[in-house]
Amino acid sequence: MTATSPELVRLNGIEKHFGAVRALGGVDLALGRGECLGLVGHNGAGKSTLMHILAGTAVADRGHLALGGEVPSGYSPGLAKKLGVRCVFQELSLCPNLTVAENTRIFHPSLTGFNWRRKAGRLILDKLDAIFPGHGIGASDLVQDLPIGRRQMVEVARAFTMTDEPVRLVILDEPTSSLDAHTAGQLLGFMRRVVAEGVSFIFISHLLGEVLANCDRIAVMRDGRTVADASAAAFDRDKLVAAMGDVEVHAREAHRGEGRARGQSPLRVRARPKRQSGVGDLVAHEGEIIGLAGLAGHGQTELLLAIFSAATRAVTGVEVTASVALVAGDRQADGVFPLWSIAENIGVCSLASLREGLLISRRREDALAALWRDKIRIRTPDVHDNILSLSGGNQQKALFARALGSDARIVLMDDPMRGVDVGTKREVYDLIRQEADSGRTFLWYTTETDELKQCDHVYVFRNGAIVADLTRNELTEEKVIQSSFAEAS
Repeated sequence: MTATSPELVRLNGIEKHFGAVRALGGVDLALGRGECLGLVGHNGAGKSTLMHILAGTAVADRGHLALGGEVPSGYSPGLAKKLGVRCVFQELSLCPNLTVAENTRIFHPSLTGFNWRRKAGRLILDKLDAIFPGHGIGASDLVQDLPIGRRQMVEVARAFTMTDEPVRLVILDEPTSSLDAHTAGQLLGFMRRVVAEGVSFIFISHLLGEVLANCDRIAVMRDGRTVADASAAAFDRDKLVAAMGDVEVHAREAHRGEGRARGQSPLRVRARPKRQSGVGDLVAHEGEIIGLAGLAGHGQTELLLAIFSAATRAVTGVEVTASVALVAGDRQADGVFPLWSIAENIGVCSLASLREGLLISRRREDALAALWRDKIRIRTPDVHDNILSLSGGNQQKALFARALGSDARIVLMDDPMRGVDVGTKREVYDLIRQEADSGRTFLWYTTETDELKQCDHVYVFRNGAIVADLTRNELTEEKVIQSSFAEAS
């Protein structure tokens, strides 16, 4: 908190346990009015748990919370909202079977009368227009029909809508994880404008560049405690990574050679995009890492799903020559089985190898889960715990373990690094390269330019067509952006 800004939030000695797991071990944190606090740490450090307590959706075992110098009694989500606290959690809270306007009405019960749909629709569209110009979302759109990036945009915009309650503090937990670079820039620009108007933010992101560039102060959490808290100017990326507990700042960065020449190994995938007015088909060979880039919602996910389907049935325009696994980006809708354990979620793509006779061997399932828990560092004391006991980033690690632990020779990745910390990302990058060197093929849709640099070749999509095919040597952020916005040739 800066010396000149009056205090808005103070958390003292916050502790929280989930059974034998200590999520928070006595956290102290303060936030001033009109201040943007960046909160960083590895998956499982306690960031989201602390924010749930501040939002009233979880109760601390010990400690005190004060808002505006007062300690509220009977703190709850409703009271937090009344006091001006809004939260956009990493796991989205929209009702998928309702429209955008109807989800806004749930958030604002004061919208009543015959024309409540029109009022709710206007309220959310005005805020979407302010934050994400050119968003392309309609008030009558069903949420379940929106791609995850647009769902994230609705969730963010809804948090800023106002009727009879103020907005004093907005908690953004990985708000750009499903957004492409252009849309993320729109949100971050809006955030800074609102900070200047006196609204406070707690901004959680594993994209450390976003935190350093947009926050006034940064607090680092590790193992349920705050281990550093200072002005953003006091940090750089290396200091943040070191404070988070990963001291191998440079050692694990990918510095590979010139990239592979095309066609030196057997063909694994040939896929024709929805529109054929671009530069041609997507082609992937054995042992290649192929990146899919461009603005979100321009056909990347659709082509990945077509390739996934082609592994089991005929799909027009798609040729697949080996078994396929998918790492979903929207883990809640397409990834985890919420009623199953961690071990069951990891083993579901390896059932043939886990069988003993006609039944699944619990011993083999446990061994596979334990192997990948240690290999990819899934933070859990017991692989038999429910998958939802994991933090969001650790759930994503379990989806990686499911795909890489299977015998699939082609791995499709639909922007899978959402909410994964920087240390784990580097470990996964190394693992992907090792698997590619052993002959596995990866098709990797990502909204992060740094991840595209891990790929041998990158296809840029626009309006359902491939508009550029870039080798690793040709790849720059400027070329990707230029291709994303230029008319397809």
